[in-house]
Amino acid sequence: MDNNFSDFLQSFENKLKSVFYDRADINEFSLNRGVPSLVMREIMTDAPLSVSIPETFGGRGAKVKECLSILSAASYESLPLSLTFGINIALFLEPVAKYGNNEVKANIFKRFLEKQNMGGLMITEPDYGSDALNMQTFNTKKGTNYHIKGTKHWQGLTSLADYWLITSRSKNDQGQLGRDIDFFICDVTQENQKIIVEELFDNLGLYMIPYGRNKLNLVIPEKFKLEPESTGIKMMLDILHRSRMQFPGMGMGFLKRMLDEALNQCNKRIVGGKNLLSLDQVQLQIARIQSAYTICSGMCFVSSSRSGIDKNLSLENVQANSMKTVVTDLMQEAAQSVTQLFGAQGFRISNIAGRGIVDSRPFQIFEGSNEMLYTQISESIIKLMKRKKELNLFKFLEDFELTSKSAEYFKKEINFNLDINLSQRKLVDLGKALGRIVSAGFVLEMGENGFRKDLIENCISTLQQDISNLINSFNFSNKVDSIEDYQEGSSWMQFT
Repeated sequence: MDNNFSDFLQSFENKLKSVFYDRADINEFSLNRGVPSLVMREIMTDAPLSVSIPETFGGRGAKVKECLSILSAASYESLPLSLTFGINIALFLEPVAKYGNNEVKANIFKRFLEKQNMGGLMITEPDYGSDALNMQTFNTKKGTNYHIKGTKHWQGLTSLADYWLITSRSKNDQGQLGRDIDFFICDVTQENQKIIVEELFDNLGLYMIPYGRNKLNLVIPEKFKLEPESTGIKMMLDILHRSRMQFPGMGMGFLKRMLDEALNQCNKRIVGGKNLLSLDQVQLQIARIQSAYTICSGMCFVSSSRSGIDKNLSLENVQANSMKTVVTDLMQEAAQSVTQLFGAQGFRISNIAGRGIVDSRPFQIFEGSNEMLYTQISESIIKLMKRKKELNLFKFLEDFELTSKSAEYFKKEINFNLDINLSQRKLVDLGKALGRIVSAGFVLEMGENGFRKDLIENCISTLQQDISNLINSFNFSNKVDSIEDYQEGSSWMQFT
């Protein structure tokens, strides 16, 4: 890390400590929605979002390592703050930097650097959550302007962002919607670009971030339309995959905080004359959190060189989905473990572990629920296996770029021929295992570059146990279905 950025990062970390502990109480934010404007203004004084703005526009250069470091520093203190930055960086500033019209970039980046502006992304609609390709928000071109109408919901920073990237489909004269996706930059300070917030949601957790339902009836000049390299759908995949590959930045600081809190609590908590660290089960819990910390470190290491805006990530679904699913599962597991280690104190909203349960849970859902993404991982691997005409899972993975370093560690579990006609529940089970084998590859690659050996050895052992359990679940024949009319004959009181 160069000295210039090291100083920049240290200044930002000091700013967070000052704002959250000296000048205000971060626990008060957990009891109220939103964050005081004075607090946010103080946090933004040194322009932390400059890490995602190109140097030609006065930023620090959109270096992934710097972006992930800022996200990590923020999530150590506040996961909602880190997500706020993540939305701005991965879902607005980086897409604008890569796909925006050069005529409009300068003013946008200037406002972010000098006026602490913020931006978000609108994709999700009330009736078309994960089914983005069937969104109903539409655009029609009239002269040099595009008219956009529709409704979006569950956008982070609703009512707070100054800019939005808005997705829509073109509508022709016959009223038919096109198959491709268009992206537009909306500046809510401009006439005919004001967004009507119909409702602010009572989101469970992440209180700092407002979510809601937004009604759109906008007129946007054509130069504010993003310019895809090929199609809008591939541009959307590139944006979403880059965002998923930067989830580890948000996970990194959070997992480090969970690990530090667990070690501190277990050192000082005395039970039966001994501290909690003397208990074997507690050692296991902390080892698993350390394993999560190591996995996330490997993801950050790899993402730093592979997810820059100079890369096209539209086809990198296995890599991106593995990072997003595995790290968010680990975040939730860590929060659950540390909450238990705190005992009753962990179930106070002012406790960072207890609060971390509800704050980290949405990470497993938004930008594609983990079950859906695990399914996509399996489907992608099966497609590649069919193309290669190799049905033995181990033989395929030992030659697959993302798992060539790690497959040997799991040979005992994965050395079997795969039935390619799998139910969705089996695709999810398989995807969980595949995501962790891919993640093990990230860790081993990082180890080759000097990361401490004992943490990596413990991490691989933990992953071997997890993958053994997941493959056992995958191989178990489970055809249980739900029973809709379960009420008849199922009341225990009838039989006593």
